Amino acid sequence: MDFFGERGGSLTCEGVALRAIAREAGTPCFVYSRRTLEHHYDRIVEAFPGVDLLACYSVKGNSNLAVLDVLRRKGSGFDVVSGGELLRVLRVGADPRRVVFAGVGKTAEEMRAALDAGILMFNVESPAELDLLERVARARRRVADLALRVNPDVDPRTHTYISTGKRESKFGIDLEAARALAAGLPRRKWLRMVGVHAHIGSQITEVAPHVEAVGKVVAFARDARAAGNPVTALNAGGGFGVHYRGGEARPAKEFGDALAPLVRAAGLRLLLEPGRFIAGNAGVLVARVILVKESGDRRFVVVDAAMNDLLRPALYGAHHRVWPVRAPFPEAEAASRPASETWTCDVVGPVCETGDFLAKDRRLPPVASGDLLCVYTAGAYGMTMSSNYNARPRAAEVMVDGRRWQVVRDRERAEELFRGERVLRPATRRRRPRRRPARRRARTRR
Repeated sequence: MDFFGERGGSLTCEGVALRAIAREAGTPCFVYSRRTLEHHYDRIVEAFPGVDLLACYSVKGNSNLAVLDVLRRKGSGFDVVSGGELLRVLRVGADPRRVVFAGVGKTAEEMRAALDAGILMFNVESPAELDLLERVARARRRVADLALRVNPDVDPRTHTYISTGKRESKFGIDLEAARALAAGLPRRKWLRMVGVHAHIGSQITEVAPHVEAVGKVVAFARDARAAGNPVTALNAGGGFGVHYRGGEARPAKEFGDALAPLVRAAGLRLLLEPGRFIAGNAGVLVARVILVKESGDRRFVVVDAAMNDLLRPALYGAHHRVWPVRAPFPEAEAASRPASETWTCDVVGPVCETGDFLAKDRRLPPVASGDLLCVYTAGAYGMTMSSNYNARPRAAEVMVDGRRWQVVRDRERAEELFRGERVLRPATRRRRPRRRPARRRARTRR
């Protein structure tokens, strides 16, 4: 469920017309709904009754400070994967004891910052990382709490680029190697294994892969405790899918009904890392039509948003619904409309790449230069994956809260794109001074 709708023939966010936002904030712009963020966070919490649950919002999905602050106020913890993300959650006043540091390549500097902040735990992904964390903890004279991230070799049946729980993935430690590590951890003074972790992928729309993975991780947790580790937490990752086309996602309750009994029986605290589930349908990207181009039998609607704003279609071939902000008929009627009332077109951006598209082969009402289009489900992995490719300033971000809205990230200006850059000055050769010929002294006649 989300709080984007239609009123008077125009698309809205929490009742605020998107065209009014675009008129003042400009385009392209990301528009987020506070009520939708809160609603989806509540659905996660409600899905696991009777479980000691800490939902750690995955910051990589959408790291805007306003989004983080909304979730902090709801009681969310945070899952971070870099020192920059850690700094962001601390900036909004998050409790470090509700922060988990994940990621396959943490640096010593990032580990030191997280230890000094007093985070809940690190998710450790390799023996080499375990050794580095031990060295950092010893130098800091602080015990580092950690969870071993295991790779349960479970196929989540999602896109290969966002599948992280199979044996060939770079993430996690295979179960046998993890058991050997866990057996030696009680003897390592500066490390304390307090949890186990598995995250099998993103945009997962089936419950069974999660059940299989959690079953394996629970068994591993028992072995780790038997080896003398004070394991009290199971981090089941995230990856619950959302609606991109409509109808493919499962309610959080279905995941909760299947997973909660396994966690309760194991006597463990449950950590989750939902990102897309909370933020995905809480945001849209609003773009303005620059022009319509026909080439052969193809029609291209060229808009002012591009792959540098929303990379997912170019990177994954991802599907996002696209619809005019002011349309003569609802989207649900498009398929039943006569061909004379709709276009089949590609929605593309101005970036100089063939892969720069937001949608292909879509049926839309005819549009013209200046019209606005809404790209749905852009609240996660939109702005966080954006870039300045083609020297394009990044979009503005807006948060809607009931009847009021606010720009929560200013649109970049072109002049800001080269802040911190330097022009290499050509080296100047030092010219050696010319030696003047010695003046011959005139001889004095005697």
